[in-house]
Amino acid sequence: MAGAYRIEVMHGVNLNMLGRRDPEHYGTLTLIQLEQHISEYASELDLEVRFLQTNAEGEFVEHLQGLPGLADGLILNPGAWTHYSWAIRDALEIAALPAVEVHLSDVKEREQWRRVSVVEELCVSSICGKGAEGYREALQVLRAELDKASS
Repeated sequence: MAGAYRIEVMHGVNLNMLGRRDPEHYGTLTLIQLEQHISEYASELDLEVRFLQTNAEGEFVEHLQGLPGLADGLILNPGAWTHYSWAIRDALEIAALPAVEVHLSDVKEREQWRRVSVVEELCVSSICGKGAEGYREALQVLRAELDKASS
């Protein structure tokens, strides 16, 4: 492929509170610091990244709907919407991009309601409980997936 793959990184509800919200589960990095780490990881893999964080579910859905043609792959952490937003799931299906779901905390080991993901089955991978490193792994998965699709 000529040039770097374009990866959209979408952060959902309450991710703007990183650094202030329950550091035991979410770590101490702020969203800005997390995005700096993700940008560094992406650069190592020759990937271009763009970011969106919103607390408005409709904005998240509309952004997903507009991604075809603008992005080659997607990393999403919908926050609490992961567990119940069928609108986000439908928009992800419509976007039809290779996607990786990422959660900073290990949602599979937390409260029962957090163990449900309505987007997981549409994603090539789901990574949780690895903090910022989970985003590095997600970028690696997407890079491999996009390389495979273009060969």
